[in-house]
Amino acid sequence: MDDDALLDIAATWSFWDRAPPPSIRRAVELPRVLSARTALVIQGVRRCGKSTLLTQLIKRYRLKRRDCLFVNFEDPRLAGSLGFETLERLTRAFGKLRGEAETLTVFLDEIQWVDGWERWLRTKLDRPGRYRFVVSGSNARLLSGELSSVLTGRHITVELYPFDFSEFRSMHPDGTIAEYLHRGGFPEPITSGEADHLLRQYFVDIVQRDVRERVGARSSLTLRQIVQMVFESAGSELSLRRIAAASGVAVETVSAYLEACEQAYLLFQCPWFAFSERKRSQRNRKYYPVDTALRRVAVTRTGADAGKALECATFVELKKRYRDVSYWRGAGEVDFVVRTGDRPTPVQVTVEGAGERHLRALDDFYEAFPHATEAVIVTMGSFPAILSNLAASD
Repeated sequence: MDDDALLDIAATWSFWDRAPPPSIRRAVELPRVLSARTALVIQGVRRCGKSTLLTQLIKRYRLKRRDCLFVNFEDPRLAGSLGFETLERLTRAFGKLRGEAETLTVFLDEIQWVDGWERWLRTKLDRPGRYRFVVSGSNARLLSGELSSVLTGRHITVELYPFDFSEFRSMHPDGTIAEYLHRGGFPEPITSGEADHLLRQYFVDIVQRDVRERVGARSSLTLRQIVQMVFESAGSELSLRRIAAASGVAVETVSAYLEACEQAYLLFQCPWFAFSERKRSQRNRKYYPVDTALRRVAVTRTGADAGKALECATFVELKKRYRDVSYWRGAGEVDFVVRTGDRPTPVQVTVEGAGERHLRALDDFYEAFPHATEAVIVTMGSFPAILSNLAASD
């Protein structure tokens, strides 16, 4: 494929002669400026809107459309050209095409399919020039140790999740919390008459393409069954040995599968809260899905539980703000614990309001951690303000 053919493909993805289509502005913090020495990496679960966010960066960084090159490497026309040589030829050809521009911004979407992209990009960042780079992808290869080891000190990572409630309301101004928990935050299913069909396909694609390929599983059936078991038990302490026994695989295999699922942003672990890492590691963990609707369509029994859905959505919102989200159990259970400064903040989730068991668990928690900050109670009514409530405690 010659340079002109590569630029023709790029032209179909770029916005040289047309504006990007309208979209919901994503509630995500970005670096103040783009740098030629540091790549911006957009990570997140498949189909959560990463490609759309890339197009929004034109306006958010006040870029000239004709000085921005977009390429999606899932384009079938590039199937035979997925090596770093293609990246070199594309950027050089674009540089010649825009010879008068002082700065060019290159957006490389689904970059994980290109062999050797990390080292190629590292050489560009080590010798900065006209180009600034933004890359995105959902495959676990992009999210793993290769990225951080090769691009150490040369990338800033921004994590993107499905729509939060405010973004959901941008599409459905009269939408309720109950509707949001049922429909979830994946952008396309929210407006589709085939929402559940799309969500089920997302689940299969993530398991098959982003997890199975990472761990080299011989069959996706066992892997899918393990994920479904974890989704059904969301919010409950899980023993890896119990999952292994139920699925007929080794404990080490279950651990590797769940780690790959987390790398692909399909689900997340929630460890027991303690200041000692040794004590944390001795207790079972809880797991939560990235999206309530994805859980609903994947499980066989408990997907319609409003209380469980609210707990799952709360965890995701906490994880966006606090990378370390834990739970705690004494005589009772505190759903979540986050760190605000050096002090823990307990968070209880309940559909209608804190009952006696919630308050007893909090009393027990404060006996163990008397320096903890004031508890946050999340209900269906207070859920929209959860981050502002926690900000006040920070």
